[in-house]
Amino acid sequence: MRGRRKAAPPAVVGVAVLGALLSGCGIRATEVPTDFGPAPSRVRCSLGEPEGSGRAAGGLAVQVFLVCGPSLVAVDRAVRVGDGATDARRVLVAQGLMDELTREPTAAEREAGYTTRVRPGTTVTGPRAGDPEDTLRLSAPPAGLSATALAQIVCTFSDSAAAEGDGSVILGGPDDATPRRYRCTDDVRARPAAGKPPSAEAVGG
Repeated sequence: MRGRRKAAPPAVVGVAVLGALLSGCGIRATEVPTDFGPAPSRVRCSLGEPEGSGRAAGGLAVQVFLVCGPSLVAVDRAVRVGDGATDARRVLVAQGLMDELTREPTAAEREAGYTTRVRPGTTVTGPRAGDPEDTLRLSAPPAGLSATALAQIVCTFSDSAAAEGDGSVILGGPDDATPRRYRCTDDVRARPAAGKPPSAEAVGG
């Protein structure tokens, strides 16, 4: 009398059936677990609308250039400026922009990779006698600032009501050095750490 073949355990049968189904669909079964990694985080140098406009509620809408990766990226801000003569208002706008540049980025900005290289406490005043009328003098000599910090200031000021709006700004320091006209170029925005913004002596009262 022949021996009766033992029936396969249910678990083995289930694996075999599953393998057959997968093979029939053109999918190769695997015992290696698949790991797709963690959920994607915030895109670098990209802010959602609520975070990006969080400080632009009230006041004069402006943009300041922060550092993100190797480049400068514009971020929305708002500065409160009182009424007054054009020259005085221009200096107030410049100081408001400087305050934003020296302020710690928001939590959302830090998460997205934004930083600033402009030192806290930097102040702005208007021209001295003999300076070009649109000169802005900083409490620190521009030549003594890091290339990135100076690029942030130049690009922020030159694209605002603090300057003539031609992509340049005249900056001086607390010393007697002749003010210089600095330009914010595409190269400066793309690689601010590569060197100081291009400049030339500014003359004329």
